[in-house]
Amino acid sequence: MENFEIARVLGELADLLEIQGANSFRVRAYRNAGRAVAQTSRPYAEMVAAGEKLTDLPDIGETVASHIVELVRTGRLGRLEELGREVPLSLVELTRLESVGPKKAARLWKELGVTTLEELEAAVKAGRVETLSGFGPKSATRLLEAIADRRKQRGRLLLSEAEAFLDPLLRWLREAPDLERLEVAGSFRRRRETIGDLDLLATVQGDGADVIQRFVDYPSVERITGQGETKGSVVLRGGPAVDLRVLPPESFGSALLYFTGSKEHNVELRTQAVRAGLKVSEWGIFRVTETGEEGERLAGRTEEECYEALGLPWIPPELRENRGEIAAARKGHLPTLVGVEDLRGEVHAHTEWSDGALTLRELVETCRDRGLEYVVITDHTPAVGVAGGLNAKQVRQQWEEIERVQEVVEGIRIFRGLEVDILRDGSLDMDDDILEQLDFVIVSVHTHMGMEKDEMTDRVVRALEHPSVDLLGHPTGRLLNRREPYAIDMETVLQAAAEAGVAVEVNSNPRRLDLPDVHLARARELGIPVAVTTDTHKVRELDNARFGVDQARRAWLGPEHVLNARAADAFASWLRRRDA
Repeated sequence: MENFEIARVLGELADLLEIQGANSFRVRAYRNAGRAVAQTSRPYAEMVAAGEKLTDLPDIGETVASHIVELVRTGRLGRLEELGREVPLSLVELTRLESVGPKKAARLWKELGVTTLEELEAAVKAGRVETLSGFGPKSATRLLEAIADRRKQRGRLLLSEAEAFLDPLLRWLREAPDLERLEVAGSFRRRRETIGDLDLLATVQGDGADVIQRFVDYPSVERITGQGETKGSVVLRGGPAVDLRVLPPESFGSALLYFTGSKEHNVELRTQAVRAGLKVSEWGIFRVTETGEEGERLAGRTEEECYEALGLPWIPPELRENRGEIAAARKGHLPTLVGVEDLRGEVHAHTEWSDGALTLRELVETCRDRGLEYVVITDHTPAVGVAGGLNAKQVRQQWEEIERVQEVVEGIRIFRGLEVDILRDGSLDMDDDILEQLDFVIVSVHTHMGMEKDEMTDRVVRALEHPSVDLLGHPTGRLLNRREPYAIDMETVLQAAAEAGVAVEVNSNPRRLDLPDVHLARARELGIPVAVTTDTHKVRELDNARFGVDQARRAWLGPEHVLNARAADAFASWLRRRDA
């Protein structure tokens, strides 16, 4: 059993225990263990097979260790099955709805007998849910919206979730002795924010049957939906459908091009090929004879030679959405896209002062050790009660600690910042005298997300007009596969940001990836700087920067468009833009 599967089971166990009303420390222990397992690169199955002591690992106690051993050896967990006889397992899906946590799911089950999305929908429509204390008519309406959202999202994985399924599968396949080359294609290679299924392409020595057999024999396969000499199709346990195609080397590049591009990109390529008397397929690029038949093969071995045969330079996978990339390529105007290595600073990070897990010094040293030149400390303000936001007195106390840390930690520059809540009326959740003394101010919406579109737009625009604001954080408020964006006119917001000289964020949390790529592209057109941030609360969340970079690349952003790709002095100079 792979790490991500173990983590999922531990998470489900935590959900069911919380629904049941178990001790909160026990629930938290399972959640922490699940996160620890998910973030561990070395397979737990390997550790179990080697007889290693799992309790030496962070957040793994005796009970959890025994559960992991059982899962690895049997593929099942008796404690989860036992608990599932007491608490319906289907309630876990209810907890995935926006605004429905384990406690609310427990009330819906115990007081209304609701255990599934369908039963919840029927109860809402019958007016039963709004009779429960703590719900009401508005909550009931939002539940219907959340149910509809959840149904749209079924079968879609976050990019990070798809990686969790994919990485161990690739390791398994690469152990096949006949395998020569293996690549991932499809929307995963284009780095779409959510993924439906996965496409793998391979070349092998021999006929490919042995590699296909190894593919369908992968231990995490739930069912085999197809198996032939050169293609296999499976569904992974608790995960996506995966296709593996084995190709001759002379067709590998054309197949990689064909199975990577969006439908629209491929249609445009074929259209232009027809005009040039060519044919494009997964098997290669061919001349078309006078009789309309497939003639001489011009390319197919690599993507580069395929694009060259079409009179184009190679186009990065993230751009292959038919948003003008083919025309830009033909004119030699493709952008040089930003990479993770271009990021010079982290400008959205939380510490123990609010809801982060790291001390201020730990965060600063971690960022320095990762090669960053600067970090902005941006803890929350009081309006986000659950985040333990700072009041004005605490902000000043934090400044003192920043000075002390800056004196003893060399090689990185610390900037004083805050993530300030945009209140319902568009005012900011901190006194102006504090805001004026900060180096960097992020403004974000965390509450009252059900406002009408015009009200929400006016609220955010008013916040952007404050002279101390530098960055608009996670501008749409969406949580992928959980919460839709709040109603807002993003064009009006971006126009206001451009006029005010405020940057916008692409939040690299895989659950957010906010702004979406289409809005980031519009920000680029308007000359608005984009900050690629991790919004980090834990060390491992700094690794998420690559997902934000993926989003930026899909929006055609180069290093020159990214605020925190600037060196520390250049970033500091931008912060003084209003003083000029």
